[in-house]
Amino acid sequence: MQLNSNGLTIGAVAKAVGVNVETIRFYQRKGLLGEPERTQGSFRHYGPGDVARLRFIKSAQGLGFSLDEIAGLLQLDDGMHCDQARELGERKLRDVRTKLDNLRRIESALAEMIRACACSDGSMSCPLIDALHGEVHDP
Repeated sequence: MQLNSNGLTIGAVAKAVGVNVETIRFYQRKGLLGEPERTQGSFRHYGPGDVARLRFIKSAQGLGFSLDEIAGLLQLDDGMHCDQARELGERKLRDVRTKLDNLRRIESALAEMIRACACSDGSMSCPLIDALHGEVHDP
């Protein structure tokens, strides 16, 4: 990392965390990351705390948290709000389970449509296309 007496450059932070520079600026505009101090040359300089915060954001995104949810988690990141953090985690888990249930229904419907296509002898229109149009054929 490019560290000087004033801290890390935005490029070095981006590389260390695995994001691009514009992502860091976007997080600053969203209030997820504070504006760093600027040198006389107007360069932004970041510290280890900024790198840790960005890694926290990326980890939370990897678990499916939205940026708004991450903002809430960041406010609870002092170790004193475990109950509230757990509630946010439980809510996210419920959301994930709901999405998984929906994906399983979609998977089942698609599998059935594909099976119907395999049974079609070409004497009628494609059951998959018809199903997407809202038309139903008896097998």
